[in-house]
Amino acid sequence: MNLTLSWLPSPIGPLALACDDAGAVRGLSFGDGLIGAMRREYPGAGLSEGVAPGGAAREIAAYFDGDREALTRVDWSLDGAAAGDGFQARVWRALAAVPAGVTISYGEMAKRAGEPGAAQAAGTALNRNPIPLILACHRVIGADGSLTGFGGGLERKGWLLRHEGALLI
Repeated sequence: MNLTLSWLPSPIGPLALACDDAGAVRGLSFGDGLIGAMRREYPGAGLSEGVAPGGAAREIAAYFDGDREALTRVDWSLDGAAAGDGFQARVWRALAAVPAGVTISYGEMAKRAGEPGAAQAAGTALNRNPIPLILACHRVIGADGSLTGFGGGLERKGWLLRHEGALLI
């Protein structure tokens, strides 16, 4: 597998993308860290710089322009990811079902991934999410409504939730 690395501007800072030859997003980072994450999740993949596929770039831009559903139209894949099986992968896939403007707790995420009571493990899995924003881990918050744990920083998490119109306690 070959992954093309590209950068997109956004209101929350530059985004780094890794896309496969079919144009599916395999990685996203808020700046640094993308190459390390791709080497961890896709250890045999070739990495080269290039241009983001038009569909991914267009939908990400549409999201930031106010189209809350745009991220659901981004083609993404976890096929072949090192952590593509088990609880961690179930957490990642469960993120795809959390709509824009809705928040859930880490405990609820663990339950949706089939492991009630594994809130801390769900948090660990969310921290390793290779495509944050698209698999919107910013929508997972503390049981008390607090903004906790986001690899892109709590300031970005708050911005994204406000952008989506999420009601926070």
